[in-house]
Amino acid sequence: MNRQPVTSSNIASIGYDANSQTLEIEFLNGGIYQYFDIPQHIYDGLMSADSHGQYLAQNVKGAYRYSKI
Repeated sequence: MNRQPVTSSNIASIGYDANSQTLEIEFLNGGIYQYFDIPQHIYDGLMSADSHGQYLAQNVKGAYRYSKI
């Protein structure tokens, strides 16, 4: 999955596959996580948020299935 670099204190890059609704987050510590069944509007909100990490914590973590890859 292609990820776009972002400016964040915790996140290095963010990718999204609309067909499978999979969100992929690469953290600055090297960890890569995939979150599943993410609607397009959540991804759009994440990418346009002032704080990517804060948006992820408030709208994705704990709300969607995920897997570390």
